[in-house]
Amino acid sequence: MQVSQHILMIGAVWPEPNSSAAGSRTMQLIEQFKHQNWNITFACAAADSPFSIDFQELGIEKITIELNSSSFDEFIKQLQPTIVVFDRFMIEEQFGWRVAEHCPNALRILDTIDLHCLRLARQNAFKENRPFSNEDILTSEVAKREIASIHRCDCSLMISSYEMNLLQDVFKIDKALLHYTPFLLDPIQENDTTNWPSFEERAHFVTIGNFLHEPNWNSVLYLKESIWPLIRKELPHAELHIYGAYPSPKVNQLHQPKTGFLIKGRAENAQVVMLNARICLAPLRFGAGMKGKLIDAMTQGTPSITTTIGAEAMHGELKWGGYITDEPVEFAQKAIHLYKDKTDWLDSVNRGVQIINQIFEKQSHAKLLINRIFDLTNNLKAHRAKNFIGSMITHHTIASTKYMSRWIEEKNKKQ
Repeated sequence: MQVSQHILMIGAVWPEPNSSAAGSRTMQLIEQFKHQNWNITFACAAADSPFSIDFQELGIEKITIELNSSSFDEFIKQLQPTIVVFDRFMIEEQFGWRVAEHCPNALRILDTIDLHCLRLARQNAFKENRPFSNEDILTSEVAKREIASIHRCDCSLMISSYEMNLLQDVFKIDKALLHYTPFLLDPIQENDTTNWPSFEERAHFVTIGNFLHEPNWNSVLYLKESIWPLIRKELPHAELHIYGAYPSPKVNQLHQPKTGFLIKGRAENAQVVMLNARICLAPLRFGAGMKGKLIDAMTQGTPSITTTIGAEAMHGELKWGGYITDEPVEFAQKAIHLYKDKTDWLDSVNRGVQIINQIFEKQSHAKLLINRIFDLTNNLKAHRAKNFIGSMITHHTIASTKYMSRWIEEKNKKQ
């Protein structure tokens, strides 16, 4: 018999689905938990955001918590959730030991969003102007923390098949501790495609991404310095509309109407923005996880030009809905060609539809996720008995992190 669950989700930030792919991912998980009629409490220590989801409307209890505070201990002892979901490994580091100590029978799930150690190692290699290798991750301090977090949890949700394979091949993590759950998307139906604006009704290029995310900012600089001048030379009336939440002054300084390079700031609705563009540009030179901008492009019938890292783990064996290239001149040439060639543009749109409907089909992935959660909750003791490394790390983490956190708490009281 399947019992109802009470899920505590602890977020690094309050989820903003219109600001980041991570926010959209959180909403997709919440949707599946709501379909099971599970009670959900969402807790976060970050400052509130006017752009976050309306928890009250969704029937979700919203709780503000504190870092390094025993008030969380009292909170979770009273709440007694059956499942705790940590949003990113840093949140598990901060609160995981408290959950293990006060709710030892609660299933602990880590939603990695992306592998931070992979993203940061690629970023460091890029800045040092050298190729990335797996050795970069193995020597990373962040990797030691992130992999330890994965071992401590009962299950880690992986959004990228590439990262799931990397964890098993490079870090030798047992597959029993991992579960592949990509973006969970409704299939695109024929009536959806017939309502999309046509090739002739669309104009200009678009790129979008939260500017607090370093890969997005670097991508915009790359467009400004190396790619957009080549496109603009061949398409003098075309514009590049650049959207993203939290633009800094250095971002706004790139705004240059004379060259069609337009900084638009936060998009009220990313899907509408994407729907009216003819081409999405995403020249990402480092990063990890899934790229929300490319998902939005395909779901709105907008072909894209991106890089190998941009398209990583997003299309399986299917051909990309546009073009993939890591060379700036070829990137610009493909963008120009696709902007002018209606036949190729329509083929690219159709390929994007196939990717969404085959790789990200919601119903099958959601069913696998819920079944996995039930299997873990029903067999938690046996599952943990096989995870000796996780038990060992948890033991030492509680012994060390606990006293460090208590020390910080006492220090804060004296200030």
